[in-house]
Amino acid sequence: MGAETSFSHRGRAAALAKLTDAPVDLLVIGGGITGAAIARDAALRGLSVGLVGKGDFGGGTSSHSSRLIHGGLRYLEHGDFRLVFEASRERRVLLNIAPHLVRPLPFLFPAYRGSRVPGWKIFAALWLYDLLASFRNVHTHKWLSRKAARRMEPGLREKGLTGAGLYWDAQTDDARLTLANLRAAVLAGAHVANYVEVTALSKPDGTVKGVAVQDQLTGQTATIQGKVVVNATGPWVDGLRRMDDPNAPALLRPTKGVHVVVPRSRIGHTNAITLLSPVDGRVMFVLPWDDVSYIGTTDTDDSVSPDEVRASGDDVIYLLRSANALFPQARLAPKDVISTWAGLRPLLAPEKSATPAQVSREHRIVESASGLMTIAGGKLTTHRVMGRDVVDRVAQKLHDADGRPVPPRAATDHLVLPGGDIADLEVMVESARARDIAEPVARHLVHAYGSESAALVNLIERDRTLGRPILDGRPEVWAEVVHAVEREMAMRLSDVLIRRTHLFYEDPAHGSAAAPPVARRMADLLGWDRTQETEEIADYLTEVQRAREFMTGVARASRVS
Repeated sequence: MGAETSFSHRGRAAALAKLTDAPVDLLVIGGGITGAAIARDAALRGLSVGLVGKGDFGGGTSSHSSRLIHGGLRYLEHGDFRLVFEASRERRVLLNIAPHLVRPLPFLFPAYRGSRVPGWKIFAALWLYDLLASFRNVHTHKWLSRKAARRMEPGLREKGLTGAGLYWDAQTDDARLTLANLRAAVLAGAHVANYVEVTALSKPDGTVKGVAVQDQLTGQTATIQGKVVVNATGPWVDGLRRMDDPNAPALLRPTKGVHVVVPRSRIGHTNAITLLSPVDGRVMFVLPWDDVSYIGTTDTDDSVSPDEVRASGDDVIYLLRSANALFPQARLAPKDVISTWAGLRPLLAPEKSATPAQVSREHRIVESASGLMTIAGGKLTTHRVMGRDVVDRVAQKLHDADGRPVPPRAATDHLVLPGGDIADLEVMVESARARDIAEPVARHLVHAYGSESAALVNLIERDRTLGRPILDGRPEVWAEVVHAVEREMAMRLSDVLIRRTHLFYEDPAHGSAAAPPVARRMADLLGWDRTQETEEIADYLTEVQRAREFMTGVARASRVS
């Protein structure tokens, strides 16, 4: 099967046929960043691998993060030096293997008189941050005077400002990073399918040997056998463990992280901003993303199901108040919010009492009496290490079971992800422009697809209508819809408008005008009948209406100071 079809709707059907036909060495449950990293690593070591996720790839926490690949400056406050060292190393790795998706970003951390964290402490923390990165970050930090900080960010609150630290981390498209890992897994031989829910574990001799599944798109049921089954379902891991053992103790203490999106012009910032919330003193961010900014994140205990997690009005007000305290001229109010997103962090349950912000971001691998292996905890930045550690355990378990040699570790820290074999993004932008692609579109395509942007440019050259914008005034073009279906396994309208592109979050109308024409194009590509096409549009517009009603309610009920 060619690369063009192996991660398409046809590839999905072929993967399910393969998985139901013969056992695999490793069956991964969970289509988020952790499951994707496990599948990539295992396939590169030569294991036969299957992966299923009950929704779209990255549809949970993996597309609702702060979109940061960072060492975790704030973890220094809790003494998590080992985690910062590991995360700093992984930041360097990801900048190299996915330069189109993981890009350096300067952060300004202003210091204020009387703040919970005084300037001298920020100054010392930045030195330690660079030290733990072995002084191999994009750039070493700088300390700016009060005047220099204001020149860099004129909108910062002047009263009490004593200076600011300028340091570097990286920003990513979390949903697309998950896709890139999965595509790399498929190119290495893995069989993956989204919208396949595990309904039961198969334990013919008391040991987990597979799963019963239901295809959420067709309703068909099947059994998939795996010599080792790994639970990599993020905030759902405890639910799956209790499918194995109803008395299994909780591994997680999930905390809710909410972000709000506002027009970048309202804040007027150039850099990413690290700030201490005036409400509770916790570290949070104001982050640039093209012509919008997103503010986050909250970090609160929440017992809601991962399927039902949503921002609350209190979350929105908290984030807006925090941003307004640092940028008083912004005067952000609920009516300025374009969109919100919320996810549950699958954090490890602490052994002793801790605040949500203090809960460890490290990961743990456990195995039940029946052999179900579970990976819990962790963070986006360290997904590659989590995948490697799980596959180390899986390889040893397979060796113990049948005596096969333990394969050497795969070079996942050097092998570039799809789209990452590019030395200079600007050269790719100029190459696209030379082929009559408008500069904003060229830049958007290169930053989203890297070297694979050439494939989209080829589509446009063959059919110039594919170079037209999906929505007037925005850089997303129709070639991306075709690419999403044919090379990124987009199976539903929401897959395209929410995760393959981000029109739902970035367009003030949540991409509602694009829903009918995009559904029509997808119907042609996927063979939907008129009923299915209509249902897809209705489902998407229901999400849009829910988002609008939520923000209308917040605006009516709240006042932001």
